[in-house]
Amino acid sequence: MTPPPLEQPIAGALLKRLAGVRLLSLDVDGVLTDGRLYYGSNGAEMKAFHVQDGSAMKALAGAGVQLAIVTGRRSEAVERRAAELNVQHLHQGVADKAAVLAELAKATGFAAEHLAHAGDDLPDLAAFDACGLAFAVADAHPTVRERADYVTRLRGGHGAVREICDLILVAQRRWPP
Repeated sequence: MTPPPLEQPIAGALLKRLAGVRLLSLDVDGVLTDGRLYYGSNGAEMKAFHVQDGSAMKALAGAGVQLAIVTGRRSEAVERRAAELNVQHLHQGVADKAAVLAELAKATGFAAEHLAHAGDDLPDLAAFDACGLAFAVADAHPTVRERADYVTRLRGGHGAVREICDLILVAQRRWPP
């Protein structure tokens, strides 16, 4: 099986950083979802998650990379999705994503350089500063795209997380999963 196609050339330094990722942190709204919020008449909140993102997250975890969800909002849908995917670290209602990443580094024993974060909006910039590798989805805020080490070709909620997971798996020579 051939590795997935890479839309952007990956320089040696980026490839080395991808190979060193031990924990991938993901924002939810705009990264794992398309960023839209759906509210039902009964007050229920609904979110749509891309099945291929979940499949890739499972493959990445199976390769030994820990997963974290770090999001500013709270949602039962996120709790359910994290449980379905066996996400090891779930942090909702987070005001300071950098502090959570620092806590994750301490709890796991991983140096910050071995943490990666995927985001789409300004609250993710602090998380970028607290980790070794920053991903922005294709439709992220321009400032976030500018600060990222890698910008996906796919939009949030449309397979961007799959793209990130595949990049890490290829760099770590664990493709196919």
